[in-house]
Amino acid sequence: MKQVDAQCQQMTPIVRPLFTVTQLEEQTVVSAEIQEVDNADKPCFYSGVGRLKGSYIRSGDGDRLMTEYEVYSFEAFRKRIQDELRISERAEINDMKTKAFELYLNTLRIKKPHLAELPDKELCRLQGFTSDDKPTLAGLMLFSAYPQAFFPQLCITAVSVPGTEISSNSAVGERFIDNKKIDGTLVQMLNDALLFVRNNMHTATIINPDTGKRNDRTDYPIIAIRELIINALVHRDYSIHTDSTPITIKMYTDRFEIENPGGLYGRMTLDRLGKVSADTRNPAIANAMEILGETENRYSGIPTIIHAMEEYGLPAPIFENDRGVFRVTLYKNKKADIELNDAETRLLNYCKTPRSRSEIEKLFEGEMTIAYVMEKYVHKLIENGQLGMTIPEKPKSKYQKYYTTKR
Repeated sequence: MKQVDAQCQQMTPIVRPLFTVTQLEEQTVVSAEIQEVDNADKPCFYSGVGRLKGSYIRSGDGDRLMTEYEVYSFEAFRKRIQDELRISERAEINDMKTKAFELYLNTLRIKKPHLAELPDKELCRLQGFTSDDKPTLAGLMLFSAYPQAFFPQLCITAVSVPGTEISSNSAVGERFIDNKKIDGTLVQMLNDALLFVRNNMHTATIINPDTGKRNDRTDYPIIAIRELIINALVHRDYSIHTDSTPITIKMYTDRFEIENPGGLYGRMTLDRLGKVSADTRNPAIANAMEILGETENRYSGIPTIIHAMEEYGLPAPIFENDRGVFRVTLYKNKKADIELNDAETRLLNYCKTPRSRSEIEKLFEGEMTIAYVMEKYVHKLIENGQLGMTIPEKPKSKYQKYYTTKR
């Protein structure tokens, strides 16, 4: 116990082990339980060699030396470093004074009357857009005519792939269906990225079997896609360590992925994501996007995404936090992806030949009423695209038949 405790005393911050001593097969066994250090105190390192050489992270069955960036990401939170407030030496105040900037100041004065009397110069300083009479990264990314003139890789790269992997090739051999570098201000990138995703999603027309009303349904809920893009732009890491790393969007035939540099910030962990208020990595950008009406800045983004996917009947989003990268994956439904119960499986097999309502009623005769079958199974399978109607424009036609699609 003394030896272990002596080792713990050489860590920064000092580790406090919880010891247990017991007898096992006539031997004395000593165990030391080490509680995880709070994120605000990480990384915990061996003081003898310093933070960069003494910080390790568990990887599989072994320990891996943390990278300089991984160490910095913890220090940035602990020291409250705001990388969005760093300046570009090449930039001048005039580079930020665009029509978008003037519109923002007018909107700010309307929404926050107590700031209305302050001069533009003071407003810019208080909002984090300038520092020492030079525009900050936040100011340039929000209002410059072309922010990438100063930060070339602070953009979005978006690709649409004809397969389920980045190396997949379609029948005619093209590597990408669509491939675009999206730049501009944060608002421009948000709108252009959303347009890219819309253009590369399928849109199905779903006809309500009861009303005949036609509704367009995209592969993924647009509100979820928009929230993911906003989160990536607002909460990405803007430090010098990630200047060469853009946000990436990848669209495959079975899923959508968005990835941004900068893992979960501060005290946030994957299991708490969307359940508690998060520490904000870039408060100046987050506040400005709220003034512009692009985001609520109320920590509602993740719950909105989860709820939208659930409403769409799609699998829950997958969140990953790996070595300074935050990734979200959305999966689209395919016939093979949907768990079918016995009744649904029987119905789809039966309808490989188009069947009328009365024929379906006979299939389940003595088990459930046709009204229940239509409400519980048929309508759901039509909405999922697994059943089609032979007369979709007249859903209540007495000549209507239902067939299993090839989807």
